[in-house]
Amino acid sequence: MDETEFWELIDATREAAGGDPEEQADLLVDRLLQLEPELVLDFARHFEARYNRAYRWDLWGAAWVLLDGCSDDAFDFFRCWLIGQGREVFEGALHDPDSLAGLLDDFDEEVDGDGEELGYAADEAYEQLTGTVAPDLGVAPPPADPAGDPLDLEDERALAARYPRLWERFKA
Repeated sequence: MDETEFWELIDATREAAGGDPEEQADLLVDRLLQLEPELVLDFARHFEARYNRAYRWDLWGAAWVLLDGCSDDAFDFFRCWLIGQGREVFEGALHDPDSLAGLLDDFDEEVDGDGEELGYAADEAYEQLTGTVAPDLGVAPPPADPAGDPLDLEDERALAARYPRLWERFKA
């Protein structure tokens, strides 16, 4: 599975789920079950690589603004959700996290921002296909600390200055 096929699966399941991340995860498992186990592992490698790429302070700050606070676990689930939004939103957020203010149509913090189940979709599909747990993917884990300059996530003035568009749209 190449990168284009990976994003096509993400987009097709998000659209079919109407943007609901839990429904998207269920649909993703269904789609992955139609593939050979090795392709499911390829999908998992693409997902994990992007998940690790998004382990950045600047994205954590954006998640903090969007979610009105964001613990370690919530940031993990946010990164899964961000991947589930598709290539344009994901890459746009990595390029400029404040651009999420324009990249996201609607955002309901009760539903959006938590893609925990998306993070388990490939593992679930692989296990259903093979009856075994997925092997190590060979993807380097993220560093112990997020990439970039640390942020004081409790400093609202600093967050408002760093993410002016997000702050205006979601906090003002």
